[in-house]
Amino acid sequence: MRLDRYLCQTTDLTRSQARSIIRGGRVSVGGAPVTQPASQVDMQAEVVLDDSLLSPPLPRYFMLNKPLGVVCATRDPSQRTVLDLFDVPKRNALHIAGRLDIDSTGLVLVTDDGQWSHRITAPSNHCPKTYHVILAEPLTVEQASSVGAGLLLKGESRPTKPATIERVSELELHLTITEGRYHQVKRMFAALGNRVMALHRLSIGGLSLDQSLVPGGYRSLKRQEIELF
Repeated sequence: MRLDRYLCQTTDLTRSQARSIIRGGRVSVGGAPVTQPASQVDMQAEVVLDDSLLSPPLPRYFMLNKPLGVVCATRDPSQRTVLDLFDVPKRNALHIAGRLDIDSTGLVLVTDDGQWSHRITAPSNHCPKTYHVILAEPLTVEQASSVGAGLLLKGESRPTKPATIERVSELELHLTITEGRYHQVKRMFAALGNRVMALHRLSIGGLSLDQSLVPGGYRSLKRQEIELF
């Protein structure tokens, strides 16, 4: 972790204040003064500010039941963001591990652990995500087979990876995909001449949304949940 970020996460300093303090020679790492804010610091290193030993920040992991009308972004000039829903210290240090559109709802993971979120979002890891989908029109057997085999989306040169469909009712289904292309679920059904009326994410990998969370509610992940990724 960058030294200036380390200070921000272990104190009440802003990023600019932390940089100024580091450049002023007030911080040492492992007993040696460090004056470059971009210097990398190991989480087990002894970091001292003005003779005070700083405790390493513990990573945080949350699940959120994202409501409608909230942007999956850390900041937005005009819309309420996912981070605005969090009443926790240093919430600006958090980021989103897997986004949802503003008109989609359900499971969103939020953390300040970059390596952990990378394991979830990296395309090479093929992390499965399951959605409850409500369609405008019933899906035919042939169309369901096309989704299962992979669809060529408009403007793309390779088809989507095979997906799994579980029918819930005539217009509702559970869809599991292992990619995260732009507006992928909506574009998949649009390619079939259909339209997604509502989209709710149920799970990411082996982690399902806690059904006790109301829209906009969140909770910390349990250790066994964190270790799923």
